[in-house]
Amino acid sequence: MANIKFNQYYRYADITKFLKQFAKDRPDIFRLESIGKSFEGRDIWLCTITRFRTGAAEEKPALWVDGNIHASEVSASTACLHLINKLLTEDPKSKEIKRLLDTRAYYVVPRLNPDGAEWALADKPKIIRSSTRPYPFDEEPIEGLHHEDIDGDGRMLSMRIKDPNGAWKSHPEVTKLLIPREPGEEGGTYYRLLPEGKLDNYDGVMINLAKRKEGLDLNRNYPSGWRIEGEQYGAGPYPTSEPEIRAQVDFICKHPNITGAVCFHTFSGVLLRPPSRVADDELPAEDVWTFKKIGAKGTELTGYPAISVFHDFKYHPKEVITGVFDDWMYEHRGVFAWTVEIWSPQRQAGIKDFKYIDWFREHPIEDDVKLIEWADKELKGRGYIDWYEFKHPQLGKIELGGWDFGYAWRNPPPHLLEKEIAPFTDWLIWHLQIAPRLELIKAEAEPLGRGSYVVRMYIENTGWLPTYISKKAVSGKIVRPIVAEIKLPPGAMLESGKERMELSQLEGKCYNGGSGGLWNADTTDERLKIEWTVRAPKGGTAKLTARHEKAGVVKVAVKLG
Repeated sequence: MANIKFNQYYRYADITKFLKQFAKDRPDIFRLESIGKSFEGRDIWLCTITRFRTGAAEEKPALWVDGNIHASEVSASTACLHLINKLLTEDPKSKEIKRLLDTRAYYVVPRLNPDGAEWALADKPKIIRSSTRPYPFDEEPIEGLHHEDIDGDGRMLSMRIKDPNGAWKSHPEVTKLLIPREPGEEGGTYYRLLPEGKLDNYDGVMINLAKRKEGLDLNRNYPSGWRIEGEQYGAGPYPTSEPEIRAQVDFICKHPNITGAVCFHTFSGVLLRPPSRVADDELPAEDVWTFKKIGAKGTELTGYPAISVFHDFKYHPKEVITGVFDDWMYEHRGVFAWTVEIWSPQRQAGIKDFKYIDWFREHPIEDDVKLIEWADKELKGRGYIDWYEFKHPQLGKIELGGWDFGYAWRNPPPHLLEKEIAPFTDWLIWHLQIAPRLELIKAEAEPLGRGSYVVRMYIENTGWLPTYISKKAVSGKIVRPIVAEIKLPPGAMLESGKERMELSQLEGKCYNGGSGGLWNADTTDERLKIEWTVRAPKGGTAKLTARHEKAGVVKVAVKLG
């Protein structure tokens, strides 16, 4: 079995090696395929995990899991690898995992954006948002500040430059911490604060940030709610224009057995749910209730709060983001989808009840002090670097220091990585267990005389979710109802019923009340009786099938006579 260590980050070649080793060691439950090529030509690896002898993955309810759509968010890949590793190493020791793989399937893409991650993990990293494809123009930027490691120490810190009109000053006690200058304040030492980097075509006065040549955000390129570049930065020229997203969308659309989705990102320490662009009251109430129940379990297992993007995670109160994965999965595919933002330094430092995005706009100075104290203790001084002099090629004498953002913020520091990601595996295992699942109650053939029989098949949904998954799927006519088929023996014919019938959906348990006995009536709306009348003078065997694209397949043979 591949020896994955969860205290380090892996490049593409290592991940490929691990996945191929899994496929070699456990072909009974693990298969590897490429669903497409990235912009730079790397395979986008998809792992199918199920017990193949109990049925094809496509005939079982499945959960989609992916990570690392954004280039530098590499702990997302590790979270996916942790799930894979646990499923393979604990099967069949764990009865829970054994039953899960017997009856359900996972589709896992550990690194959806392999090109961007390679840039982020390079010996001299280059940090971009997503794809390495130039967009919207091919030209190299010819002026401005390029964020990069200019002193060759492997870190990208901040630069502080003494400036009488600077907006920052040193904290009176924690002197390495910069705090805002008070309005009207004069007579102190003040600084201009910039990302570490070099300047092109510097005129000695004006400083602006160089525009990224790679301006795509792959998580704005999905069909649902997609908007043009002037309305949504990084969206691409058209929905699914990018090969990574097109490969993913194509696979998901060809696999309607997917019943839910979780995509891993960083950072904020939250479980995000759709919608991104409308309020909860625009959704079916039942879907909001179900989202909240799934999220509550996620909070219980991971400690991460489950929140709405629209209500609690806007980058600007007057703006929304569009073309994102979880919106598309819910609105166009009808399943409950989540975006997990791994890691929160604030929570590590004991800062509570902060408002995620809003915190970066405004927060108490005491929070910064707590964060530096945490970094000095837990990260052994590697998180927040005291300022040191450096001769900048364009700016002259400056100081470098501040947060090593890549080490302390963008992903968990390696020694804290496994502790942070392990709880998500438990949530992903639970998440697939709630999927709808068709099971047989009984099948029979009742003789009517003169070679005629009533053939009955009783099935039920044993899952927590209904077969249709969401009310959004029902209103959008996204999911097909149960299909029943009968195959007759030679010489037999149908007297009533059809060889193939589209029937109904089945409910689950997700709408059960909070306690028994209060307005409860457990009717059997999770069950279905299917009937045919068959004339079979010579007897034989009728083969019955009931299938649902999200809830699986039931097959049974019934003797006639």
